Amino acid sequence: MTGEARVLEVAVRHSRLRVDRKSLRAALAVLDANAARFRGGCPPGELSVAFVTDRSLARLHGDFLDDSTPTDVITFEGDRAHGLAGEVCVSVDAAVRQVGRSVRFPGELTLYVVHGWLHLAGYDDLRPAAKRVMRRAEKRALALLARARAMPRFKLA
Repeated sequence: MTGEARVLEVAVRHSRLRVDRKSLRAALAVLDANAARFRGGCPPGELSVAFVTDRSLARLHGDFLDDSTPTDVITFEGDRAHGLAGEVCVSVDAAVRQVGRSVRFPGELTLYVVHGWLHLAGYDDLRPAAKRVMRRAEKRALALLARARAMPRFKLA
């Protein structure tokens, strides 16, 4: 996405999460500015990012994908005709579970946001070959954010 700044809606539905919205907006702006490196990037338009509990995400997973098991990220495509890029729903609890496995919480949550942005860019991870392509794109995007010093700031209260 180039040109005008993206409208970003952030919903924090996890009682312990604190999100620095300015840093999240900056990170997404870096990804959008480098969209050509990622299949054109997330479509233009308003992007919604919701940070939720495992229980909430499992409910969405069941309601929309007929699979009520917990997951870390669910992405919904937007309606381009109405200026909506899509929605990325992230499980804060899933990121918390990864902490201590040589993973830091802010980095894991950033990975989930990047993962959702990449889904909106057209990447998928359903087949092994596609999953490898997605993982490489995630690594490139995270490295890009680190080089730009644009990692979003998240913390748990």
